[in-house]
Amino acid sequence: MTVPQASSETAVLGEIRTILAEVLDLSDVDDIEITAEMSLIDDLGLESIDLVSIGSMLTERYGEQVNLASFLADQEMDDVIKLTVGGLVDFVASRLSNDQA
Repeated sequence: MTVPQASSETAVLGEIRTILAEVLDLSDVDDIEITAEMSLIDDLGLESIDLVSIGSMLTERYGEQVNLASFLADQEMDDVIKLTVGGLVDFVASRLSNDQA
């Protein structure tokens, strides 16, 4: 497990952009502009298997306190479908701040 260097939302957004670029099979994170307002499913075209990959990468990066599968299991299906990059950043940042509290 890698210990997070910073848990600010800006740092988390950068990490998530990198993870998304990898999942989307982009050669460089700058190949596509990934903004906080973008929907993971509608705008980025991610599928459920991609969310599993993202969850694994987040846990590997930040540890067990960032459990995307558990978070998504507590959501309504419509909320999962509407989840944005910013919503994902908020989830990760809140889990990291709870862990540090």
